[in-house]
Amino acid sequence: MTKLQLPDTSGKLCAYTLQGTPWDAAKPARAFNRVVFSAAHVVADPYANVDPWTGGAIDWDATLAYRRYLADLGLGIAEAMDTAQRGMGLSWDDSLTLIRRTSQALEGTGVPIFNGCGTDHLDPSAVGTVDDVIAAYLTQVEAIQQAGGRLILMASRALARVAKSPDDYLRVYRKVLAAADQPVVLHWLGDMFDPELKGYWGTGDLTAARDIALQVIEESQSKVDGIKISLLDKDREIDMRRRLPAPVRMYTGDDFNYPELIAGDDQGYSHALLGIFDAIAPAASHALSALANGDKPKFLEILEPTIPLSRRIFGAPTRFYKTGVVFLAYLNGHQPHMVMLAGHQAMRPLPYFVDIFKLADAAGLLREPELAAARMRQFLALHGVQA
Repeated sequence: MTKLQLPDTSGKLCAYTLQGTPWDAAKPARAFNRVVFSAAHVVADPYANVDPWTGGAIDWDATLAYRRYLADLGLGIAEAMDTAQRGMGLSWDDSLTLIRRTSQALEGTGVPIFNGCGTDHLDPSAVGTVDDVIAAYLTQVEAIQQAGGRLILMASRALARVAKSPDDYLRVYRKVLAAADQPVVLHWLGDMFDPELKGYWGTGDLTAARDIALQVIEESQSKVDGIKISLLDKDREIDMRRRLPAPVRMYTGDDFNYPELIAGDDQGYSHALLGIFDAIAPAASHALSALANGDKPKFLEILEPTIPLSRRIFGAPTRFYKTGVVFLAYLNGHQPHMVMLAGHQAMRPLPYFVDIFKLADAAGLLREPELAAARMRQFLALHGVQA
């Protein structure tokens, strides 16, 4: 049995024995009965002579290999999203390169890929008008569509800054959706994920915001595949799901309550566009296979141990959840280091990483326990801990 010493919050070392049974990373035997996307992280290049404050450089081979791994497990790819540190280290130029390279890497696989489209090449503080926001969105729409990509219309920090009323949001989304050549996924990201998006849709009242988002959908329904909601509030998601026009999908972005929302109830269910699926991909794949086989209890049983892990990874301040996602990729041997774009490996305290190690073990998500323990020891040594 694999053992190591882990520190508590006082620095005292406590013996820990790994106990989880790892999930195998196997291709699903049948198609899922939910549309499922994993937002995917990027792997930084630790050897590049680039200052972290400028963003850093990408290890393209490791980044694309991780997308192939997710695709082999039956998961679609939500590319260049916040999980990839979009707006927190990943630039628009690198985002577009990532979109193009992922499309090429997965060409012919049939794996669905949707791509983040926003306004992040603008400095929000320098944006003067709503027309500036429209033009910025259209720049990215055109570039991604020229690359053959489908769109996820990401929430815009610039729009949240300059919009004076819900009418400004309606005008922006009408213009941008009109330019889409295929139905898009809208993206409602709560301010727990990005404080600069507070009051999105032109109001701090979430019920009124819901109604504006529904109006956007109803006015341009033929251009909307679905909407992803990341509010970490299952009741609001269910409420909106029941109000959507029939062809429009609800994609859960609730990394706290995803099993229940994907399983659904007698009035419907959510599809998935989740950052946590990057971290729990093997368990998610097995669970979704069970659901496709009509075994909802098994689906929920598999995912139940992943909930404490996800809630710890996405705990406040939620916007730094990417650090936990990358840490699991490091523990599991998908990348040889814990360096992140913009130095985000430093955005969480040591007890956070210790908890993730234990919770991932409990959920069967340390695929090679000996390797995970060795890497955890290396990581602890960087903090002066001899485990």
